[in-house]
Amino acid sequence: MTDVLLSATNITRRFRGLTAIDQVSLSLARGTVHAVIGTNGAGKSTLVSVLAGELAPNEGSIFLHRQEVTSWPQPRRARAGLGRSYQRTTIFPTLTVHENCRIAAQANHQAFWNWATPASKCKASNEAADHAISLAGLESDSAQIAGLLSHGRKRQLEIAMSLATRPSVLLLDEPLAGMGSEETDRMLGLLASLKAEHAILLIEHDMDAVFRVADEITVMVNGRVIAHGEPQAIRDNPEVQTAYLGDGE
Repeated sequence: MTDVLLSATNITRRFRGLTAIDQVSLSLARGTVHAVIGTNGAGKSTLVSVLAGELAPNEGSIFLHRQEVTSWPQPRRARAGLGRSYQRTTIFPTLTVHENCRIAAQANHQAFWNWATPASKCKASNEAADHAISLAGLESDSAQIAGLLSHGRKRQLEIAMSLATRPSVLLLDEPLAGMGSEETDRMLGLLASLKAEHAILLIEHDMDAVFRVADEITVMVNGRVIAHGEPQAIRDNPEVQTAYLGDGE
Protein backbone atom coordinates (compact mmCIF):
# COMPACT_ATOMS: atom_id res chain seq x y z
CA MET A 1 0.00 0.00 0.00
CA THR A 2 1.25 3.49 -0.85
CA ASP A 3 2.40 5.35 2.25
CA VAL A 4 0.55 8.63 1.71
CA LEU A 5 1.74 11.21 4.25
CA LEU A 6 -0.06 14.33 3.02
CA SER A 7 -3.21 14.62 0.94
CA ALA A 8 -5.41 17.47 -0.20
CA THR A 9 -8.89 17.21 -1.66
CA ASN A 10 -10.69 19.88 -3.72
CA ILE A 11 -8.61 22.76 -2.36
CA THR A 12 -9.88 26.19 -3.41
CA ARG A 13 -8.36 29.52 -2.39
CA ARG A 14 -9.79 32.88 -3.45
CA PHE A 15 -8.39 36.38 -3.10
CA ARG A 16 -11.44 38.63 -3.42
CA GLY A 17 -12.57 38.09 -7.00
CA LEU A 18 -9.54 35.99 -8.02
CA THR A 19 -9.57 32.20 -7.67
CA ALA A 20 -5.89 31.34 -7.22
CA ILE A 21 -6.49 27.61 -6.64
CA ASP A 22 -9.56 25.90 -8.03
CA GLN A 23 -10.55 22.42 -6.78
CA VAL A 24 -7.00 21.06 -6.59
CA SER A 25 -6.43 17.55 -5.23
CA LEU A 26 -3.11 15.74 -4.77
CA SER A 27 -1.32 13.31 -2.49
CA LEU A 28 2.30 12.99 -1.37
CA ALA A 29 3.70 9.55 -0.58
CA ARG A 30 6.88 8.56 1.21
CA GLY A 31 9.57 7.60 -1.28
CA THR A 32 8.41 9.94 -4.05
CA VAL A 33 9.19 13.38 -5.41
CA HIS A 34 5.92 14.92 -6.61
CA ALA A 35 6.61 17.93 -8.83
CA VAL A 36 4.02 20.64 -9.44
CA ILE A 37 4.70 22.65 -12.58
CA GLY A 38 2.98 25.51 -14.37
CA THR A 39 3.57 28.98 -15.71
CA ASN A 40 3.82 32.05 -13.47
CA GLY A 41 0.43 32.71 -11.90
CA ALA A 42 -0.67 29.08 -12.13
CA GLY A 43 -1.19 28.94 -8.34
CA LYS A 44 1.77 26.76 -7.38
CA SER A 45 3.17 28.85 -4.53
CA THR A 46 -0.32 29.58 -3.24
CA LEU A 47 -0.91 25.84 -3.11
CA VAL A 48 2.25 25.33 -1.06
CA SER A 49 1.20 28.09 1.36
CA VAL A 50 -2.21 26.45 1.82
CA LEU A 51 -0.68 23.02 2.38
CA ALA A 52 1.80 24.50 4.88
CA GLY A 53 -0.95 26.27 6.82
CA GLU A 54 0.13 29.81 6.02
CA LEU A 55 -3.08 30.42 4.06
CA ALA A 56 -6.48 28.92 4.86
CA PRO A 57 -8.42 27.32 2.00
CA ASN A 58 -11.91 28.57 1.22
CA GLU A 59 -12.91 25.01 0.37
CA GLY A 60 -11.43 21.53 0.63
CA SER A 61 -9.64 19.32 3.15
CA ILE A 62 -6.01 18.60 4.04
CA PHE A 63 -4.79 15.48 5.85
CA LEU A 64 -1.35 14.95 7.40
CA HIS A 65 -0.60 11.39 8.54
CA ARG A 66 -4.29 10.59 7.99
CA GLN A 67 -5.37 13.30 10.44
CA GLU A 68 -7.31 16.28 9.16
CA VAL A 69 -5.27 19.44 9.63
CA THR A 70 -7.28 21.87 7.48
CA SER A 71 -7.83 24.24 10.41
CA TRP A 72 -4.35 23.84 11.90
CA PRO A 73 -2.00 26.86 11.77
CA GLN A 74 1.46 26.59 10.27
CA PRO A 75 3.39 26.08 13.55
CA ARG A 76 1.20 23.14 14.55
CA ARG A 77 1.62 21.49 11.14
CA ALA A 78 5.38 22.01 11.35
CA ARG A 79 5.52 20.30 14.74
CA ALA A 80 3.46 17.42 13.28
CA GLY A 81 6.08 16.77 10.61
CA LEU A 82 5.67 19.25 7.77
CA GLY A 83 8.69 21.26 6.60
CA ARG A 84 9.00 23.79 3.81
CA SER A 85 11.39 26.09 2.01
CA TYR A 86 10.64 29.37 0.26
CA GLN A 87 11.37 30.95 -3.11
CA ARG A 88 13.63 33.50 -1.45
CA THR A 89 16.53 32.39 0.71
CA THR A 90 15.52 32.56 4.38
CA ILE A 91 18.52 31.98 6.62
CA PHE A 92 20.30 33.83 9.44
CA PRO A 93 23.26 35.16 7.42
CA THR A 94 25.43 36.26 10.37
CA LEU A 95 25.21 32.88 12.13
CA THR A 96 27.03 29.68 11.30
CA VAL A 97 25.46 26.81 9.39
CA HIS A 98 25.24 24.81 12.62
CA GLU A 99 23.64 27.70 14.52
CA ASN A 100 21.03 28.11 11.78
CA CYS A 101 20.09 24.44 12.04
CA ARG A 102 20.18 24.43 15.84
CA ILE A 103 17.76 27.36 16.00
CA ALA A 104 15.42 25.56 13.62
CA ALA A 105 15.66 22.39 15.73
CA GLN A 106 14.73 24.29 18.88
CA ALA A 107 11.16 24.55 17.61
CA ASN A 108 10.82 20.86 18.45
CA HIS A 109 12.84 20.99 21.66
CA GLN A 110 11.42 23.92 23.59
CA ALA A 111 12.15 23.91 27.33
CA PHE A 112 10.70 27.10 28.78
CA TRP A 113 11.15 25.77 32.31
CA ASN A 114 14.89 25.45 31.84
CA TRP A 115 15.45 29.18 31.42
CA ALA A 116 18.84 29.21 33.14
CA THR A 117 20.49 26.95 30.54
CA PRO A 118 21.61 28.58 27.26
CA ALA A 119 19.70 27.29 24.24
CA SER A 120 23.05 26.63 22.56
CA LYS A 121 23.67 23.91 25.16
CA CYS A 122 20.51 21.95 24.33
CA LYS A 123 21.77 18.44 23.54
CA ALA A 124 18.70 17.40 21.56
CA SER A 125 18.78 20.53 19.38
CA ASN A 126 22.49 20.19 18.68
CA GLU A 127 22.13 16.52 17.77
CA ALA A 128 19.20 17.30 15.46
CA ALA A 129 21.26 20.07 13.83
CA ASP A 130 24.23 17.75 13.29
CA HIS A 131 21.97 15.09 11.77
CA ALA A 132 20.32 17.60 9.41
CA ILE A 133 23.69 18.99 8.32
CA SER A 134 24.87 15.47 7.55
CA LEU A 135 21.74 14.65 5.55
CA ALA A 136 22.11 17.85 3.54
CA GLY A 137 25.79 17.21 2.80
CA LEU A 138 27.02 20.32 4.59
CA GLU A 139 29.40 18.76 7.15
CA SER A 140 32.40 20.67 5.78
CA ASP A 141 30.49 23.95 6.11
CA SER A 142 29.12 23.42 9.63
CA ALA A 143 31.24 26.20 11.17
CA GLN A 144 30.98 28.51 8.14
CA ILE A 145 29.10 31.80 8.42
CA ALA A 146 25.89 31.19 6.46
CA GLY A 147 25.97 34.50 4.60
CA LEU A 148 29.34 33.59 3.07
CA LEU A 149 28.09 30.38 1.46
CA SER A 150 27.53 30.10 -2.28
CA HIS A 151 23.97 30.45 -3.51
CA GLY A 152 23.60 26.70 -3.95
CA ARG A 153 24.93 25.98 -0.46
CA LYS A 154 22.51 28.50 1.01
CA ARG A 155 19.64 26.63 -0.63
CA GLN A 156 21.00 23.39 0.81
CA LEU A 157 21.14 25.07 4.21
CA GLU A 158 17.46 25.98 3.92
CA ILE A 159 16.63 22.34 3.39
CA ALA A 160 18.92 21.38 6.28
CA MET A 161 17.02 23.82 8.51
CA SER A 162 13.79 22.11 7.53
CA LEU A 163 15.34 18.70 8.19
CA ALA A 164 16.42 19.84 11.66
CA THR A 165 12.75 19.82 12.69
CA ARG A 166 12.64 16.11 11.65
CA PRO A 167 9.80 16.43 9.12
CA SER A 168 8.28 13.56 7.20
CA VAL A 169 6.94 15.86 4.45
CA LEU A 170 9.00 18.51 2.63
CA LEU A 171 7.38 21.29 0.59
CA LEU A 172 10.13 22.86 -1.55
CA ASP A 173 9.32 26.03 -3.48
CA GLU A 174 11.81 26.48 -6.35
CA PRO A 175 14.93 25.20 -4.54
CA LEU A 176 16.88 25.21 -7.83
CA ALA A 177 16.24 28.86 -8.71
CA GLY A 178 19.41 30.68 -9.74
CA MET A 179 21.65 27.61 -9.68
CA GLY A 180 24.29 26.61 -12.16
CA SER A 181 24.55 23.09 -13.56
CA GLU A 182 26.93 21.78 -10.86
CA GLU A 183 24.78 23.17 -8.04
CA THR A 184 21.65 21.77 -9.70
CA ASP A 185 23.23 18.32 -9.93
CA ARG A 186 24.14 18.46 -6.25
CA MET A 187 20.63 19.52 -5.23
CA LEU A 188 18.98 16.82 -7.34
CA GLY A 189 21.26 14.27 -5.70
CA LEU A 190 20.17 15.57 -2.30
CA LEU A 191 16.48 15.28 -3.18
CA ALA A 192 16.97 11.75 -4.47
CA SER A 193 18.71 10.78 -1.23
CA LEU A 194 15.99 12.31 0.95
CA LYS A 195 12.94 10.80 -0.71
CA ALA A 196 13.40 7.33 0.80
CA GLU A 197 12.35 8.66 4.21
CA HIS A 198 10.24 11.63 3.12
CA ALA A 199 7.38 12.68 0.89
CA ILE A 200 8.59 15.63 -1.21
CA LEU A 201 6.57 18.26 -3.06
CA LEU A 202 8.75 20.13 -5.55
CA ILE A 203 7.75 23.41 -7.21
CA GLU A 204 10.18 24.05 -10.04
CA HIS A 205 10.51 25.84 -13.41
CA ASP A 206 13.59 23.91 -14.60
CA MET A 207 11.88 21.24 -16.70
CA ASP A 208 15.06 19.26 -17.35
CA ALA A 209 15.57 18.96 -13.60
CA VAL A 210 11.92 18.09 -12.99
CA PHE A 211 11.96 15.23 -15.46
CA ARG A 212 15.23 13.96 -13.97
CA VAL A 213 14.06 13.80 -10.36
CA ALA A 214 10.25 13.60 -10.26
CA ASP A 215 8.36 10.35 -9.80
CA GLU A 216 5.05 12.01 -10.60
CA ILE A 217 4.03 15.43 -11.91
CA THR A 218 0.97 17.61 -11.51
CA VAL A 219 0.46 20.38 -14.07
CA MET A 220 -1.46 23.53 -13.14
CA VAL A 221 -2.86 26.26 -15.39
CA ASN A 222 -4.81 29.24 -14.03
CA GLY A 223 -5.27 27.57 -10.65
CA ARG A 224 -6.57 24.27 -11.99
CA VAL A 225 -4.95 20.88 -12.50
CA ILE A 226 -4.93 19.95 -16.19
CA ALA A 227 -2.83 16.79 -15.94
CA HIS A 228 -1.25 14.41 -13.46
CA GLY A 229 0.90 11.34 -14.00
CA GLU A 230 4.36 9.91 -14.46
CA PRO A 231 6.95 12.09 -16.26
CA GLN A 232 6.69 10.36 -19.64
CA ALA A 233 2.91 10.60 -19.63
CA ILE A 234 3.20 14.33 -18.92
CA ARG A 235 5.72 14.77 -21.75
CA ASP A 236 3.32 13.05 -24.14
CA ASN A 237 0.17 14.86 -23.01
CA PRO A 238 -1.04 17.15 -25.86
CA GLU A 239 -2.81 19.54 -23.49
CA VAL A 240 0.34 19.97 -21.43
CA GLN A 241 2.46 20.49 -24.55
CA THR A 242 0.13 23.25 -25.74
CA ALA A 243 -0.40 24.95 -22.38
CA TYR A 244 3.04 24.73 -20.84
CA LEU A 245 5.83 22.75 -22.46
CA GLY A 246 5.25 24.25 -25.90
CA ASP A 247 3.41 22.64 -28.77
CA GLY A 248 5.54 20.04 -30.52
CA GLU A 249 8.18 19.76 -27.77
